[in-house]
Amino acid sequence: MTNRTTSTADKRRSFRKLHESGCFLIPNPWDVGSARYLQGLGFKALASTSAGLAWSLGRADNALSRDQVLAHLHEIAEATDLPLNADFESGFGSSPADVAESVGLAVEAGVAGLSIEDATGDATQPLFPIDDAVERLCAARHAIDRTGGDTLLVGRAECFLVGRPDLDETLTRLRAYANAGADCLYAPGLRSREQIAAAVAAVAPKPLNLLVGWPSDLTLADIAELGVRRVSIGGALARSAWGGFARAAQLLATEGRFDGFTDALSGGELNRFFDAQLNRLSDT
Repeated sequence: MTNRTTSTADKRRSFRKLHESGCFLIPNPWDVGSARYLQGLGFKALASTSAGLAWSLGRADNALSRDQVLAHLHEIAEATDLPLNADFESGFGSSPADVAESVGLAVEAGVAGLSIEDATGDATQPLFPIDDAVERLCAARHAIDRTGGDTLLVGRAECFLVGRPDLDETLTRLRAYANAGADCLYAPGLRSREQIAAAVAAVAPKPLNLLVGWPSDLTLADIAELGVRRVSIGGALARSAWGGFARAAQLLATEGRFDGFTDALSGGELNRFFDAQLNRLSDT
């Protein structure tokens, strides 16, 4: 079933409004079922996870083609009436023109927002030089503006994830991406209150996205007090699901034991939940 309750334009409007004040949590499903489950829990928006999608297809993160990712984004965008932010990796192209083409296709897929990373995928030069990264982000901005400009653009500084945990460099890149037209800024890997507060101040008044994909002493209320506007969790839910699956499967394979199913939801509970979700989509 495809989404029949909320238009793409309405999703984009509501998504932008979520970024205007307060702090919201944007979880990351990896398929239609997980997306609808999260909608049923009352979340206001969703974000895709490149890692979660890749693992579900038996591949490593960043190993999927642009066409595979675009098909997935279209499917998830249509599956619920929530706005979807796309984890769009590095824009599937090194040149600004390639990034612009890819971004245009992502907008056509119905996403309400998308992020562009500054990571190259090359261990010898893990980040694009900042001038190149800015040019690529400007190309993404222009591609969105050509469609009407209602899709939210997120600029990502990947320093902490690629072995360059330099806060000053990270903040410099975030400011540059804000000036290049990013609507929201994101530096995955920040953990301390001091780092987070510095990033919030660096990009203000534009909103900051914080990644929390690990057990943390910070609550959502704590993060809101630091001035963060939205919180995502990356592949953490997918990893949690894989963790439960792997533990149960390993007990079966190595010991012939069935007690790995202790925390499994019942089939009846899942059937009732998804029936209710489908009925809600059909009735509205």
